[in-house]
Amino acid sequence: MATKPPETLLEFLIFLLMISFLSASPEVCTNSLIPGAKGDQGEAGDVGEEGIMGKAGPPGHLGDAGDAGVKGDMGHIGKMGPMGHKGDKGDAGVDGPVGLKGTPGSTCDCGRYRRLVGPIDITLGKLKNSINFVKNVLLGLRETEENYYLLVKEAKMFQEASMNCRLRGGFLAMPKTANTNQILAEYISQAGLTRVYVGVKANSDNNETRSYVYSDSSPLQTFLGLSDSSPISNSFCVELLSSGTWTLTDCDNVMFFICEFPKSRRRAGTAPTLASGRTA
Repeated sequence: MATKPPETLLEFLIFLLMISFLSASPEVCTNSLIPGAKGDQGEAGDVGEEGIMGKAGPPGHLGDAGDAGVKGDMGHIGKMGPMGHKGDKGDAGVDGPVGLKGTPGSTCDCGRYRRLVGPIDITLGKLKNSINFVKNVLLGLRETEENYYLLVKEAKMFQEASMNCRLRGGFLAMPKTANTNQILAEYISQAGLTRVYVGVKANSDNNETRSYVYSDSSPLQTFLGLSDSSPISNSFCVELLSSGTWTLTDCDNVMFFICEFPKSRRRAGTAPTLASGRTA
């Protein structure tokens, strides 16, 4: 809209004041926003929700060792281990005190007793010869100071042979010394055989280390009839050759066997069963 020019001096001054007032107004002369003074700090906001779990950090340093725990209860008793080696003979004990003096004996007729003792000795000698004949000829036994040995001519597998000897009151023969081994080897040879089962078994671990035990579960200690050149195989039973050598064989093989009967049992009143319907 056109402005009418001032005609008088007063109107001209009024016109200049109006122009200066309009130029000083920020709403007319500029569109820029000028920031005001910094306000007061507002109140703290509410706690936000828990964020997503981050990646696991590196392991921390090893802590100090804790205190020792309380001692636990005693565990179960384990299986009984193998029989240990026989210990050395101990020192002789101290002599005991002298006993009291006995009462005087009565006078005897020695001549009459001597006449009786002579025939008794002769009879005992005949009985011993008869017993030896029965054992060595009729029953075919062999013996050492500790044991009797019987060759059983019934072909069986190792486990069956072992059970047969136990039913008779003994064990599969255990050649624990070179002397016993030789007696059994001669026994086999005289019977016209070449090999029989004896009471020895082999055990082998993962390292192919072989150990041996007798049929009474005792470990071999001094005598071993296997030669050093015997190969390692998967056979775990032992047969005795007529030459006196041991060889490993399959436990399922069937062959004759030798049973062993301790003399101590016989003295205690337990007679071994040597054959069907007969005892030694």
